[in-house]
Amino acid sequence: MVLTDQDLPSAEVLIDVPFYDADMLGIVWHGHYAKYFEIARCALLERLDYDYLTMKETGYVWPVIELHIRYIAPARFGQRIRVSAALKEYEYRMRIRYEIVDDETGNRLAKGISSQVAVNVESGEMCFGSPRVFLDKLSAFAGAKPGGI
Repeated sequence: MVLTDQDLPSAEVLIDVPFYDADMLGIVWHGHYAKYFEIARCALLERLDYDYLTMKETGYVWPVIELHIRYIAPARFGQRIRVSAALKEYEYRMRIRYEIVDDETGNRLAKGISSQVAVNVESGEMCFGSPRVFLDKLSAFAGAKPGGI
């Protein structure tokens, strides 16, 4: 199965930056960007019908093994941000690209990428390729789209 970028899922979420995510200057603490990425990643996985509970039920978990964030401009308390997550690699790992933009202006605030690998729940061993259940979910997603495989 070979999927193109157009076949791969993506998702967007809107977040109103809450008070408790900001410092005394009203600027979002840098660690919260990973949380915003996670919210978008969950929306992406739900589009595939492969959320974290489904993963575990099918015998695999996908820990994050790498996360890179590039901060461009600060997000602020009360700002509405749009966070997108797009699957970019799937055969050996799950690699997801993120972007955070101001919803009103479209100005980019941050971008990033994460890598996750499949781990067999029963054995605790890392898989050297994506499990069939994940590939089947991707195939079903691509097949459900007009022009999908």
